[in-house]
Amino acid sequence: MATTWFITGTSSGFGRLLTERLLARGDRVAATLRRPEALDDLRAEYGDRLWIARLDVTDGERVRHVVNEAFAALASIDVIVNNAGHGLFAAGEEATDEQIREVIETNLLGSIHVIRAALPHLRAQEHGRILQVSSAGGQATYPNFGFYHASKWGIEGFCETVAQEVEPFGITLTIVEPGATPTGFGSALPIAPAMPEYQAGPAGEVRRALLDGRFPLPNDPEKIADAMIDLVDNDETPLRLPLGPDTYDDVRARLVARLTEHDAHRDVALSVASAIDARS
Repeated sequence: MATTWFITGTSSGFGRLLTERLLARGDRVAATLRRPEALDDLRAEYGDRLWIARLDVTDGERVRHVVNEAFAALASIDVIVNNAGHGLFAAGEEATDEQIREVIETNLLGSIHVIRAALPHLRAQEHGRILQVSSAGGQATYPNFGFYHASKWGIEGFCETVAQEVEPFGITLTIVEPGATPTGFGSALPIAPAMPEYQAGPAGEVRRALLDGRFPLPNDPEKIADAMIDLVDNDETPLRLPLGPDTYDDVRARLVARLTEHDAHRDVALSVASAIDARS
């Protein structure tokens, strides 16, 4: 039985790969992107199994309009894929307010807009799932990606909360965490002008690796797209799905380090409890 998908950011990267694969196997796709003409080839090949709308996810009103139109046109949508994203390469002092705002409005607020617009429809049909594309940077951090991390850590916190809230309605949510992957995202990455004060430290080291082509990209984008489809096909519903050896290793190392530090402060944490708290 064919599955119907709603995917944001389908002009390139994971969004485009998902759209191609799903249409090729007979599914229906509501594809949204800023430049609809980028999918003219797929529209010509697949006809009415591909529904296309222009969408900038930072426009909340437009998001609600497009989501409502997609559900009206397709009657039911099984999977929402929040894939649209924006990056920024800058140390904490280097970015402009406008650059920071664009990352937060796309990755955090844009994803929230899509989820909030879809939930009334998913509740009404009493089923559905949401795949939120995050990254290894949703739990681990790297120099010069602080604003990207702020958006991804933020959307992961929002999604972890919403997953609990919507479970009684038959809706599931999975945070997908791809590692560094050659999708074109990096080549289009806005890079803020470097401040000389940071060039001798970790920020400078990572900047040089990125500009010299030494920044590792160990993952296969097609395999990541396939893993996302397999997740839905197999009806697996983890809260988080790490994809890539870098994601697995880096996130695990950060979690172990955080837990070690957390446990090291147990005594002081408990020492500030009120006298009426019975915990020991």
